[in-house]
Amino acid sequence: MGIDPGIATVGFGVIEAEANKIKPIRYGVISTPAGLRLALRLQQIYRDMCQLIDTFHPDAISVEELFFNTNITTGIAVAHGRGVAILAGEEKQIPMFEYTPLQVKQCITGYGRAEKKQMMEMVRRLLNLDAVPRPDDAADALALAICHSRFSNSLLNIDGGNVCSTI
Repeated sequence: MGIDPGIATVGFGVIEAEANKIKPIRYGVISTPAGLRLALRLQQIYRDMCQLIDTFHPDAISVEELFFNTNITTGIAVAHGRGVAILAGEEKQIPMFEYTPLQVKQCITGYGRAEKKQMMEMVRRLLNLDAVPRPDDAADALALAICHSRFSNSLLNIDGGNVCSTI
């Protein structure tokens, strides 16, 4: 399961991966109302995350590492949502992994500075979907899930390499 963290919208993507074959199981978003107090938004994210985990029983959860650009306020809000998602996974005893946007782009497109449009099209192709997954947060979550499936099946990782970092 891949998670694209946020506070208003948390993307999730569940895939099944066996060797080099991947197929989408479910993707979408957890949405919280803008007018809701922060604590209630976090509570909703937590409950929905727990429900997703209980429904799909993922072997692992991959979460995007935070990248602070110019808007620190947005970054802090995303960090709140990310923390709640990590807590839900930890409480359900699901192994958690984190990847930088650069790592995900490199894994999905072969180029760490790929444009958003390229990423979304590659997710569509890799999952053999008729259309690009929407909304963007769901596509990003699917990319995280694909990224982890590829890294976890890498010979570098299987042979004891430190490709994946556990949170």
